[in-house]
Amino acid sequence: MTSTLKDVAKRAGVSVTTVSRVINNYHSLSDKTIRKVRLAMRELDYQPNALARAMQGKSSHFIGLVLPNVTNPFLAELTNCLEERLFTKGYKVIIATTATDDQLEQEHLGVLLANQVDGIISSSHNLDNEHYQRLAVPIVSFAHQLAEGIPVVTVDSYSGGRMAAAYLREQGAKEVALVLDEAHSPMSSRCRIDGIVDGLARRGNALAVIELDELIRKPLLLNQYDGLIAPNDEVAVQLQGMARASGRKINEDFWVTGYNGSRLMQRLNPELATVVLPVQELADKLIATLLEQIAHPDQVIESPAPVPVRFRATNVKRSERKPLSPFYVANY
Repeated sequence: MTSTLKDVAKRAGVSVTTVSRVINNYHSLSDKTIRKVRLAMRELDYQPNALARAMQGKSSHFIGLVLPNVTNPFLAELTNCLEERLFTKGYKVIIATTATDDQLEQEHLGVLLANQVDGIISSSHNLDNEHYQRLAVPIVSFAHQLAEGIPVVTVDSYSGGRMAAAYLREQGAKEVALVLDEAHSPMSSRCRIDGIVDGLARRGNALAVIELDELIRKPLLLNQYDGLIAPNDEVAVQLQGMARASGRKINEDFWVTGYNGSRLMQRLNPELATVVLPVQELADKLIATLLEQIAHPDQVIESPAPVPVRFRATNVKRSERKPLSPFYVANY
């Protein structure tokens, strides 16, 4: 049963007018009153925006983007692309970052609903499925299954895993390890790991699995491998640095593959072989799927087919790298 404004007022022990003032951020209220009302809203899972939209029947022309962070180069690039493309379609964007904090994610979702967003694109997944199913707003997820009925836009991570494995095989790597960093690598899907395993199995290569934290604590473990598959480009660069510190030669006797392939990482580290996710295609598919939901709120929108990825192979050695000009870096 959907909670009403009166239910919130009764739970908080205040008037309906006071609840309305809290929702609309009036500054004349005490902190104690605001806390009571917000607590009642959370306990009742009250969504003010769904009610406001139903009453007014108007579009806000705002879209919420819920992201774990915007410091990751790939997510920053995707966010920029989404914002540009949504603007051309008449929408403005509200960005909310959640890290790994479920309470923060819940608060941000409440703020987005209070600002009457027409829809949400989310790549964060700290809350349980039931919470997302209760949200009365169109939602599209990127890379993660949020809840039944919410469409997901994904990449072909299985093929990406096979491409990385094939690259290491072609370079002659014999001892290969998959490095996990679950706290910072949401792209490490089961499908991608399956692709890596299948790709190595074709040539009889075994796959070891090791946590990044363990490698950092015990850097000598690197000596057991000549090929590493990183969960993302940032970790791949970190692993390259650790390998150099132990005397290994990148792309000569030691190979690392990354994942995401943002333009920034490709330009700053041309020696990194990586799976490249197509940012523009992903942005277009996320937006098209969300707009379809907005246009047909009573229909179940199916998840689109996974977006193909490509592999950027390189044999560039560090000694062969050409320095980037200050102009090139500054105008990225």
